[in-house]
Amino acid sequence: MLRTNQLFLNYIENLYVKQERKEDILVRSFSKGERIFSQNEKPSKIMLIKEGITKCFFVEENEKEYIVEFLGKGEITGEIELIRNIPCLCSIEAVTDVIVYAISIAYFRNLIKSDLALNNLLLDVFAERIVNTSKRASYQQLYAAEHTLSQLLELQAQQEIEISKEDMAAYLGITVRSLNRTLKNLGK
Repeated sequence: MLRTNQLFLNYIENLYVKQERKEDILVRSFSKGERIFSQNEKPSKIMLIKEGITKCFFVEENEKEYIVEFLGKGEITGEIELIRNIPCLCSIEAVTDVIVYAISIAYFRNLIKSDLALNNLLLDVFAERIVNTSKRASYQQLYAAEHTLSQLLELQAQQEIEISKEDMAAYLGITVRSLNRTLKNLGK
């Protein structure tokens, strides 16, 4: 539902404090609704969320949005695109006000070549994404939309955020009309 990674956040915060060149890692802010990355564009920085919540989504050829995941503090974005030298696979948009550590491409490349701790963190991130994707796919096959919607509504209440019906439907992979029926079935 909402992915976070405190270990990665601690690692980047430590680098930020100790950095010699202040342009290697900057702190940037994004307002709710602002795009951090856009699908099919080349990223100019690697971003690690310091505070706030984002949605990671892609737009299909039929212009429908599909939310892959909600990302919170400690989650990294843009690293796959850098490693594979490809444009952004997904768009990342601020669901709340967001503060990120913006890491320069050259500095991140150098870290990949020289820092075993970073490489271990990246391996953990990649493995976690595979596990989460597999679990989510099996849940969508085994359980009705009500189950995942209940979890989404719980996340919304816990984080005290407002997730639009469009975003809920995009996360569930259903239409807003189907979402409304499901909400009605849940008594919401």
